[in-house]
Parts: sequence; C-alpha cells; structure tokens
Amino acid sequence: MSLEKQLESAADLKGKKGLVRLWNALGYSRDGLTAAWQNEAAFREELLLAVIAIPLAFYLGHTGVDRALMVGSILLILIVEILNSGLEAVVDKASPEKHELAKRAKDMGSAAVLLSLLNAATIWACLLWPV
Repeated sequence: MSLEKQLESAADLKGKKGLVRLWNALGYSRDGLTAAWQNEAAFREELLLAVIAIPLAFYLGHTGVDRALMVGSILLILIVEILNSGLEAVVDKASPEKHELAKRAKDMGSAAVLLSLLNAATIWACLLWPV
C-alpha cells in the first residue's frame, strides 16, 4: 500500500467509531503483516523461529510465568522487526540518497532487533539453565 493511500486510510479512520474503526484497524494490521512477510526476509526468518520456539516454550516452561516470558520474548522480536522495517521504509522514502542521519536511524533500528534477540536468548537461558 502506498504512503499516500495509507495516509488517506488513516484520515478515513479518524471519523469512524466502534466496530467500524476496529474492523478497519484490523485490516491495516493485516496489510502490515502481509507487507512484512512479502518484503522482509528477516521477518520471515524470525517468524519461522517463532513457529518453532512458541510451542517449545509451552512444552519447556515449568510455570505460566515461564511460558509467558518465553513466548513474550519471541513476540517482542517480531514486534521490533516490524518497527525496524517500518523505520527503514520511511527513511528510504524520505532520504533516498545516502545520508549520515539515515544510516544512523537504520543502524539504530537494526541494533534494536539485535537487543530483542539477546533479550530472548537471555530469558530462555535463565529459565532453562539447570540450577
């Protein structure tokens, strides 16, 4: 979906209320997930990780809190990856030429993904490491 169409859709959403607004918002979320799947190899790889790790978390977690932390850490990776992809798309649209600030923004988004991966690895290690 083009930026102009998204802005137009957001403007259309402004006056909507209740179930219509919720229904439209769900459609935009679906479009975002579809765009991430179609355009971002890293998202597809991390989604594969989630497909494996989330059922594993339910099997390996000893308590509800363990399972929630393990699943939440994996979902956080997907969330951060989608935000990073959105940031990169905006930077590419706003500044197609090379610029130090554009590079900084993209590098910081990438660092956020790395930190979310380290966060998940730390949580899983802390919960699964034998004491």
